[in-house]
Amino acid sequence: MGRLAGASLVGTAIEFFDFFVYGTAAALVLGPLFFPTFSPLAGTLAAFGTFAVGFVSRPLGSVLFGHVGDRYGRRPVLFASLLLTGCATVAVGCVPTYGTIGIAAPVLLLVLRFLQGLGLGGEWGGAVLLTAEHAPADRRALWSSFPQIGPSIGFLLANGVMLALSAGLSDADFRSWGWRVPFWAAGALAAVGLLLRSSLAETPQFEKLSAAGRTAGAPLAEVARDHWRLVLLTAGALAVGYATFYAVSTWALAYGTERLGVSSTVMLTCVMAAVALQGAATPFVAVLADRWGRRPLCLAGCAASALWMVPMVALLHTARPLLIFLGILGALLAFITMFAVVAAYLPELYEPRVRCTGAALGYNLAGVLGGALTPIVATALSDGGAGPPWGVAAYLTVVALVSLGCFALLPETLPSRAGAERRAEPEPASA
Repeated sequence: MGRLAGASLVGTAIEFFDFFVYGTAAALVLGPLFFPTFSPLAGTLAAFGTFAVGFVSRPLGSVLFGHVGDRYGRRPVLFASLLLTGCATVAVGCVPTYGTIGIAAPVLLLVLRFLQGLGLGGEWGGAVLLTAEHAPADRRALWSSFPQIGPSIGFLLANGVMLALSAGLSDADFRSWGWRVPFWAAGALAAVGLLLRSSLAETPQFEKLSAAGRTAGAPLAEVARDHWRLVLLTAGALAVGYATFYAVSTWALAYGTERLGVSSTVMLTCVMAAVALQGAATPFVAVLADRWGRRPLCLAGCAASALWMVPMVALLHTARPLLIFLGILGALLAFITMFAVVAAYLPELYEPRVRCTGAALGYNLAGVLGGALTPIVATALSDGGAGPPWGVAAYLTVVALVSLGCFALLPETLPSRAGAERRAEPEPASA
């Protein structure tokens, strides 16, 4: 389990490094470089628009790679998704700016961002199921939480490189070539991830399904027919997690630097310190989920998110580094109270034969609802006015309340060891 969890964590960290480095670049430099004819606000909105495309393509990646995972195995998904995301990310670092090739520059950016999201849409399902379907029932949340630490590590790597480059280079050099370095580094990281995953075994649950001839022929059709309500509920339930994370990691970064005059180095440092603590808290929350259940932790995280949005915006608006850090940290601790748990919760909600498609589709549809729109909506709501952007706080609070209602409609799935083993067995083939 340690080797499996470690390989899942490393691979997820690499893929999210690829995904997050684009978000940081969108907040800091992509607007003026690829949309120079726009006003500063419109350029930032346009850059966040290309950022959002990655979320739109993630459910499509869930369908594409989910079909592979449910029909041919979880293991192939891990290789194909990482390879696609890594190649697309390296290519982003090679795209000439608007000043060199004109309108083709943002178009290429859009296409490559779409491919990034497509790969990441498959990564989560493969990595989570690799650990969840190998893990013992009484420690499933703990072992499944390791892939959920990967996004924190990927974020810290992406922003750490950006922070070092922005601090060590002149502004002209950073905008000229420095911002491209993290994208180029993605190629080497992807090669490491592929090497680590080369020796991983297929999950026991899929092998049993395959041996019994019970793999799904058309998993998306089965999910749409039999589990559509569950997909919608899980997407709505997880939307607040995406909204919270990308509000503090992407919108807040742009708002702090452009509106409040806080240096990008200070903002990145505040966000990174909070994300580091969030990652460290992940396995501890997962242990609680193995003891008390998945649903109570998710409900508590939603309620905390709803209550914290107004204080978070107020603390951010002070422009004081310590208060900014505390505001972001409170939001991320509420976020991880839910997202440390969902890697075990979602697979348990779906039957094994369509689990790769169903769990990943619900997870990534939540990204469209919460992650894709939040930087755009928050940027628009915070435009103008000298006071705190209370509209952003209201928007995030509403999202949290909607998610709370969706979690309330989902069942508890905390299994006993015997019950989990019975559910893991494939059904006998019909005559």
